[in-house]
Amino acid sequence: MQSEILVLGSVNVDMVIRSQVLPKTGETVLGGEFYQAGGGKGANQAVAAGRVSVSPVSLAAAVGDDLLGQEAVARFAQENLCCRYVRQIAGESTGVALILVDGGGNNVISVASGANARLVTEDVDRIRDEDWKSYKVLLTCLESPIATVEYVLRRARREGMLTILNPAPAFQEITRKEVLSLVDVLTPNEREAAELTGIDPGTQTGLEHAGRKLQEQGVASVIITRGARGSVLIGKSIEYFKGCVVEAVDSTGAGDAFNGVLAVALSEGRSLSDAVKWANHAAACAVKRRGAQPSFPDRLDVENQMKVS
Repeated sequence: MQSEILVLGSVNVDMVIRSQVLPKTGETVLGGEFYQAGGGKGANQAVAAGRVSVSPVSLAAAVGDDLLGQEAVARFAQENLCCRYVRQIAGESTGVALILVDGGGNNVISVASGANARLVTEDVDRIRDEDWKSYKVLLTCLESPIATVEYVLRRARREGMLTILNPAPAFQEITRKEVLSLVDVLTPNEREAAELTGIDPGTQTGLEHAGRKLQEQGVASVIITRGARGSVLIGKSIEYFKGCVVEAVDSTGAGDAFNGVLAVALSEGRSLSDAVKWANHAAACAVKRRGAQPSFPDRLDVENQMKVS
């Protein structure tokens, strides 16, 4: 079966310590629990999409030729992913994320990009024409070089694909009109929306002004995610979506679950409004379990969450 979704992005190994509180600067917190899991926003979003999609999801990414990279590729083979365009780079390390999670599910993350920084435009050119013809949706983020992100957005636009950009981590360079004009759906969280616009989204007025400013810079529709408070869709009109009430264990990867399932819903021809509802419930499923990829729901999980919310 042909892939209908292309995800271009990062692959990391998440090394996580869970403790009751996050340490302050200069402080050591003892008593934490350690575990390791697959991560990176590109891989996370691809896995999240693959678990819900009825067709394989294609991932374009770069890993090192180290043990972590080999394990990542082997893990992808067990998911609903096409990994033809995951390149292993000789002599390079695979990306690593160090994540601290507190008792309330809040987290702080530091990333060593490794091979992710070497995902280049030539990797986009390696994708076969017949695959481009099958893709309906592109999903990408900003843990890859901006030149590569802009390049894949341009190619996807030429192919008539719907484009989703998750602007994480956020930085001002993407607010250039020549980048945002290539984006059909931009999915910042509140902090990222503030970083990109200079507008505090802490109020309804601020949320809406931030979304409209991003539209003025070229993007077609903006979805600002708000964690447990749901999300807001700024398109031709503005629509608010309530969050799901669940017992949060770990918020790591919740945004990636949202984006991956959003891409699947849109590839299936759902409206943007319906796609946001699906994505909200997928994110709610993810925060109920620890880790990023280990927490992602399958299609039945999302459907069951929608029934109880």
